[in-house]
Amino acid sequence: MNTSASSASPALLPVSATRSLLLQLAAGAALGLVVLYGVAFAESPLAHNAAHDVRHVTVKPCH
Repeated sequence: MNTSASSASPALLPVSATRSLLLQLAAGAALGLVVLYGVAFAESPLAHNAAHDVRHVTVKPCH
């Protein structure tokens, strides 16, 4: 039976790849928050009506 230590350990990403992944996740989260709050507090009736149910579900005042 071949039981080498390298086959039992999980594959680790290089530090640069990990930083890149975290930066992409942070940028995606920031963009999502901007879109969410941009629509949640929009003054446009079209945007308001499109996000109306979401506002009530997330307990954001809209009236």
